[in-house]
Amino acid sequence: MEKIVDIIEAMAHEKNISLESAVDAFKEALIKTAKRCTTYSSHFEAKVDMSKKDYSVEQVITVVKDGDERLESEPDAFIGLKEAHEEYGADLELGDELRSAFILEDHGRTASFNLFKELQYHIQRQVEQDLFGKYRDKVGTVMIGTVNRIDDNENTFIEIGELKGMLSQRNRIKGEKFKRGDTVKALLRYVTIDPEMGMFLELTRTAPKFLEKLMEKEVPEISDESVNIIASARIPGQRAKLALKTDFPNIDPIGAAVGVKGIRINAVSAELDGENIDCVEHSPIPEVFITRALSPAIVQSVKIVNGEDKKAIINITSDQKAKAIGKSGINIRLASMLTGYTLELNEIEGVTDRTGESSGNAPEVEKTTNTDALADLFK
Repeated sequence: MEKIVDIIEAMAHEKNISLESAVDAFKEALIKTAKRCTTYSSHFEAKVDMSKKDYSVEQVITVVKDGDERLESEPDAFIGLKEAHEEYGADLELGDELRSAFILEDHGRTASFNLFKELQYHIQRQVEQDLFGKYRDKVGTVMIGTVNRIDDNENTFIEIGELKGMLSQRNRIKGEKFKRGDTVKALLRYVTIDPEMGMFLELTRTAPKFLEKLMEKEVPEISDESVNIIASARIPGQRAKLALKTDFPNIDPIGAAVGVKGIRINAVSAELDGENIDCVEHSPIPEVFITRALSPAIVQSVKIVNGEDKKAIINITSDQKAKAIGKSGINIRLASMLTGYTLELNEIEGVTDRTGESSGNAPEVEKTTNTDALADLFK
């Protein structure tokens, strides 16, 4: 018995799993082996005492009502009350358990061989479960690994610790090319188990969350939560927008994110293949937030058409319309993703100068005495 318990300790050390996990695997192996030697409908319990280097296995038969359906489906695990009284005495009650020792050594070499096979299997399962739990806790974080190979479908396989990560073509920034030996940063989307590939990590470099995590690593104020990222939007490899907020009056959220001479924002942009990153200050007032999100365009007014449908109409002069839309519509798309509003541009006459003032026939701005939106600023 001592030799078997020593093997458990050695396996735990070799497979780099906790001793508790190895003991649990050993218990499962004992129960499976006992069922192989008897019947699969039998119930067993295993106990392991590592201090005494001893273990025991007991077969358990539970007393149930006569006519219980489990007497038919699992006849070796349950016994009717009447039969129990006849065989084991009238003092037995419903729910009582009849226990008998299962001695592995009495079942010869076959039992020992089966126990070793079952132990290997359950130890491997425990290793996989530990790995799955370890990397599941890291979902949503940035992983760093080395490119191992690239298949015919342009899927990039990356070695990350004990597992392999897969960066598919759709999760790569357009135009990115990797070769074997390259070091790659990517966001862990999820851990999955595939019948062919086994356990692997699904990675992405296109998610807005990846941009947020890179900013968190590069900007101390974001890391210590002095500055918070409220929302983000990306068109990977082209342009992105971040909405930032701070509750500290002495901190400029935009200046903190950009850094001196743009050193911080440029470092993140370089990691994202030159992606242009705009930072705007978040506002709880939708009209203000939308106005900032459409920068560098200067808008004349914003009207929320329907709060539930989240649609806004923006009055803008003709000279600012192109800026608001951006190349291939990229600016207005990002602003819409960032704010969560469907944005509709309404071109008005006039020209907007650099101060944001419009000359021409601009529509009269609708005034209101409702201060509910302003109250959000002081929450």
